[in-house]
Amino acid sequence: MTEEFNPLALENQLCFPLYACARKVVGMYTPYFKPLGITYTQYIVFMVLWQQDGISVHALGEKLYLDSGTLTPLLKKMEAAGYVRRERSKDDERVTIIYLTDEGRAMREKCEQIPLQMGRCFPMDIEEAMQLRTLLHKLLESDSCSIHREEAK
Repeated sequence: MTEEFNPLALENQLCFPLYACARKVVGMYTPYFKPLGITYTQYIVFMVLWQQDGISVHALGEKLYLDSGTLTPLLKKMEAAGYVRRERSKDDERVTIIYLTDEGRAMREKCEQIPLQMGRCFPMDIEEAMQLRTLLHKLLESDSCSIHREEAK
């Protein structure tokens, strides 16, 4: 007797291994971030700002796939810690621009070896890692489910 495909079986889901891997990977960063006093989310904010200092909160959120409800408290904490400063845009005061402070720029050197150290933790070669990265970005950039979001309401 052939088993019928069960669409609700956990082992048949794409979402579950993605979720579990994301949690596992973020957790693997903790030993590196704890001595620095930062979180994973702060780290990815730093990475954007190290490439593009002086970015709007909106643009930062788009790059990180985070909404302003998540970003605003995070940026306030980073500002209180002395890593960033928030300024209203001179062109449009409704827009908040995020700038690194000297302490925020100095954090870059402290984080420089983390990607290399983390790369050693994954059981795949560089080609596999690049393929996975490409596939994950394909999922992130896909808008094909926007119709389904409306139907679910």
